[in-house]
Amino acid sequence: QVQLVESGGGLVQAGGSLRLSCAASGGTFSSYAMGWFRQAPGKEREFVAALLRSRGSTHYADSVRGRFTISRDNAKNTVYLQMTSLKTEDTADYYCAETDIAGSYYPADYHSWGQGTQVTVSS
Repeated sequence: QVQLVESGGGLVQAGGSLRLSCAASGGTFSSYAMGWFRQAPGKEREFVAALLRSRGSTHYADSVRGRFTISRDNAKNTVYLQMTSLKTEDTADYYCAETDIAGSYYPADYHSWGQGTQVTVSS
């Protein structure tokens, strides 16, 4: 089974940028879509962005559209989340996962969750 490993989190000032990586080990991405989610302290896990494997189309939460970009490098078996113009409300643990359910942005429909990477945006 594919294991996903996130990296790239850290502490950044508001307005700054970070690039998160999600690397697949033990296999290749084969699901319908890859997604990034985040969970802030005391809050539920929420959808951030998704990339459809076959068509390469992308979808974003309204809160990050225009600031975040999801992409992939098939040769490296890695999915990225480029985050720009970061805000303090972007502070959260960020996770990547896969889904075989078309059009779903619900965490319960995703599997193979990584361990997460922490992003802290200071004011």
